Parts: sequence; structure tokens; C-alpha cells
Amino acid sequence: MNEPRKNNVIAIASGKGGVGKTWLSVTLSHLIARSGRSVLLFDGDIGLANVDVQLGLTPQRDLSSMLAGRHTLAETITRYDEGGFDIIAGRSGSASLATMPMEKMHGMAAELAPLAHNYDFVIIDLGAGIEQHVQYLASLASRCIVVVTDEPTSLTDAYAFIKVVSAHKPAPDMNVAINQAATQKEGEATYHALNKACVNFLNMSPPLMGIIRRDNKVKDSIRSQKSLLFKAPHSTAATDAAAMSIKLMQR
Repeated sequence: MNEPRKNNVIAIASGKGGVGKTWLSVTLSHLIARSGRSVLLFDGDIGLANVDVQLGLTPQRDLSSMLAGRHTLAETITRYDEGGFDIIAGRSGSASLATMPMEKMHGMAAELAPLAHNYDFVIIDLGAGIEQHVQYLASLASRCIVVVTDEPTSLTDAYAFIKVVSAHKPAPDMNVAINQAATQKEGEATYHALNKACVNFLNMSPPLMGIIRRDNKVKDSIRSQKSLLFKAPHSTAATDAAAMSIKLMQR
């Protein structure tokens, strides 16, 4: 199978839903595009896709039309002109996507391969959990950023995700992003709690990609269906995400 060029494919993951994974995927895509790089944001949250909703877009084509055989994957690309990057949207609530057979997943990955070569970065917004299709999409990436909050369930589910996906050969490089931290210090404490479990039980230490502090401007931007970089470009969360995007581009 011809897979995407791994060194430019980044998966954004979480064990638990509701930790800001899609928001981070959108914001990093926007930040990287603003730097002049070409970006494709792939909504891989199969069956519960919402990248287009967060940005107030109504794509004419999405993954469901590709799976139905009406369009190629390339033909489902939607240009987000305001942000300067491309999106492949899913379809929220689509049973056909939520129960996609693995042979179709392989076919989708084969179509993603040539597309990945046309971009500097491909960011895959994964679904929450450790289901088979989530693991498979994660395996297409060279790097996987696991988004975590200080909630105990977020920590335990993130650990489970890292454990399962790291068992793949080859496995993507694991990184951790702490979101919604009350302070930088509390964010560091959350990371150290997860890292300690990974060191003790998995014999690995996933690097910290960054800490994003809690910021009500994020909720405001999601409610208004606008990127945070338009609503509050100098906010705390935007500044923290910008630092993370610089680290990503440097690597």
C-alpha cells in the first residue's frame, strides 16, 4: 500500500473527547499556514467530524461522497480561504463513516498518499479513543501529539492511547500537549504525572510539545465559528499555540 509521506504527516490525538483536540488541530493548521507553509487539515474524527463546524464552513463535498464513489479524495478538498489552508471534511453523525470497513480505510490512505506530497504539512484530527480506525490513521503519521487536560480520565485515556499506538511497528513519535492548564506550573505537573506513568510502565518518555493555558477566548471563538487567530490573536491561548507551532515547524 502506498502510504502518505510520513515525515510531513502529524496526527492530533486524545484518549478522551472534549479536551480541545479539534480546536488545536484547527489553530495549529492556521498558524502554520500563516507562516507561509502549505497545510492540509484532514478531519479523521470518523462519524463525529466537526472541523467544518468550528470554522463555520459548509463543504459541498466530504469524506462520505468519496466513500460512496462519487468523488476522489482530492475532489473533496475544501479551501478555507480566510485561513489559507485546505480541509478534507468528514460528516458528523454518518454511520457509514463510523463503521467504515478497513479495506476502505486502506483505500482512503492510498489516495491520501499523493496528496500529502503536495503539502508541507498534513494534520490529521483523530477521533477520541483507541478504536481500530483511530489507531490506523495514527499509524500514517510520523508524529502524534496527544492532547491532555488535568482531568484524571483524560490522563488515564491518554496513557492508554500512547500504550496501544506505541505498540505499532513502526510507531509514530509520541508527543504530549497539555491543554486548558490553569497555569504553566499546573500544566507541567499534569505532564509529569503522565510522563511518570509512561516511564514506569512503558519505558518511554514522550516529549512535551507545549502547554496551552485556560482561556475563555477559546470558547468565544468556537461559539462564533471563527478561528481564534481572527477573534483574539493576542490572547493567552493563541500565544501558547503559536509557540507550539514554531516547535513543530522547527522539527
